[in-house]
Amino acid sequence: MEALMDGDIYAFRVACTTENDNEAIAVYRVNEMIENTLAEVEASEYKLFLTSPDNFRKQVYPEYKANRTATKPKHLQFLRDYLVESWQGTVAEKMEADDYLGINQHESSIICSIDKDLLQVPGKHYNFVKKEFYEVDEETGFRNFYTQLLTGDTSDNIKGIAGIGPVKAKKALAKCFTEQEMFSVVRDMYNNDEWMIMNGRCLHILRSLDDDWTNHLKENLRFLCYNCFHNLRGNLR
Repeated sequence: MEALMDGDIYAFRVACTTENDNEAIAVYRVNEMIENTLAEVEASEYKLFLTSPDNFRKQVYPEYKANRTATKPKHLQFLRDYLVESWQGTVAEKMEADDYLGINQHESSIICSIDKDLLQVPGKHYNFVKKEFYEVDEETGFRNFYTQLLTGDTSDNIKGIAGIGPVKAKKALAKCFTEQEMFSVVRDMYNNDEWMIMNGRCLHILRSLDDDWTNHLKENLRFLCYNCFHNLRGNLR
């Protein structure tokens, strides 16, 4: 089993709990957390990823994560550098760690993270804090994504449709069983293609290096006005 590890989460959680400790303690704890995860998923190999400071989503939506104004934990950058140097961590190029996790997911891998956003990616998942395993199939992955597209994501400063929370989103998608059906329902509820595409591009986790939510939905996007779609892609790139 190949463990795909969300280095952002490991570095941040340890940095938050070692504010009053020295760097040696921070290193000890991040090593312990990673080693425990590898043992728990019985990994024979691993890949660890970290988010790039130059994230394409900030070009799509300049206010992406602009609400995160809190001072970063003291050891955070030190731990990020340590994960690159000592755990062969890869910094995702103009993307997030989540994207590289989605890109590298395969039949014999398991995503190790606590980020609910990753539950749109089919395959095996492990929450290393709750010690819980999940198996996400394709339909569930689509449902999780479109639910989030309706509700938005306050942690990333993405506003969904006003008045739509998880309960109403679940009800709206209850009779949808294909991605095309979910797309159609959500598009009708948005009633604003530009806003929906912007949010979709920010929320969608990539599955290949040349992926893009609009490319991923070629079949569904035939429902959009061609000129509107063409102009949007030009403006948002």
